[in-house]
Amino acid sequence: MRPAPRSFAHPGGLHNQTPKRVVFGPGSVAGLRDEVARLGASRALVVTTPGRTELGDRLAGEIGDACAGLLPEAVSQVPIELARRGRDKAESMDADCLVAVGGGAATGLCKGIAYESGLPIIAVPTTYSGSEMTGYCGMTIDGVKRMHESQAMRASTVVYDAELSLGLPAAVSAASALNALAHCIDVVPLSSVSPLILPAAIEGARVITATLPRLLADPSSLWARNEMLYGAYLGGAALTGGFALQHAVAHMLGGSFGVEHGIAHAVVLPYVTAVLVERAPAPLARVAEAVGTDDLAGFVWDLVHDVGLPVTLADVGLDASDRARAIEISVSADDHSDDAFLHPDTHDQNRAGNPVPVTGDVVAEIIDAAAAGERPRRRR
Repeated sequence: MRPAPRSFAHPGGLHNQTPKRVVFGPGSVAGLRDEVARLGASRALVVTTPGRTELGDRLAGEIGDACAGLLPEAVSQVPIELARRGRDKAESMDADCLVAVGGGAATGLCKGIAYESGLPIIAVPTTYSGSEMTGYCGMTIDGVKRMHESQAMRASTVVYDAELSLGLPAAVSAASALNALAHCIDVVPLSSVSPLILPAAIEGARVITATLPRLLADPSSLWARNEMLYGAYLGGAALTGGFALQHAVAHMLGGSFGVEHGIAHAVVLPYVTAVLVERAPAPLARVAEAVGTDDLAGFVWDLVHDVGLPVTLADVGLDASDRARAIEISVSADDHSDDAFLHPDTHDQNRAGNPVPVTGDVVAEIIDAAAAGERPRRRR
């Protein structure tokens, strides 16, 4: 008997769309001024976190007289109030493009500013979250992190220069790498991922898991930093295919309980992986094969544990009294009403074809496993 003909459809909009231009390689930030000019811009606003002001000043110098100024105010989880202030600041400075310098906080603030202003973004990532590859942004509104998507938030250009990440602390490197790995694992079961993007998730998982131990053994290795940025690039591309269970739980921890973004992903990833392996074994088997294991959830738990990141919710400040609220927020965060500022095109975490919808019982299973913190048992 012949197999059934292949058939698939994936959503339009921002799904599976990556930035139009990517410049990758050590030393590539030297061309930043040219990238501003390529966009037809002449007043770039450099956006970074308070802790990366020195680097922001350096890159503002690279841009020279085409730089309108520096906004060193980005923070994790992108509070909506900060995005609004940034928008007003960009307008007052007559900025005609945004340059995000740093990790997901800087990129996220640029996305929030760009949503309303329409200003193009040049992203210069120094961590491994991969968010610079997408037009999605999680913004915290009234204590809940909610996902939004817009073409305006997709970077026009991404410049990957591993030399900028050489000083990234080991713990931050590890958490950021687990964030990128989470993108790869979360997207694989989804029907929304393009057949062209899916291999990026699988290769991204291989690169990230193979490189992270080498990077932590020698943080000064430019080769390892460059490879991890490549893994981040692949993980970010994978994220354009969609997101569901992993991100629903991790964003709840970050937006509502103040857990740092990379740590939030790391602490629940082993337990989310265990659920996905049980309910969507075939696609997850491709990831397992790529990373060289026949026990993917246990492999991820070992990785998180061995790099020194937390594997229990107690380690990130949650206890039994938070259980009900954590489940409710994870399930309902994307079921929000219209907002006068964002007018979101809401991503549906329970989109048709998702084999593991974000439901109360599934999230409860993950929360309870993460509360116990035990290495997931291999399912046979």
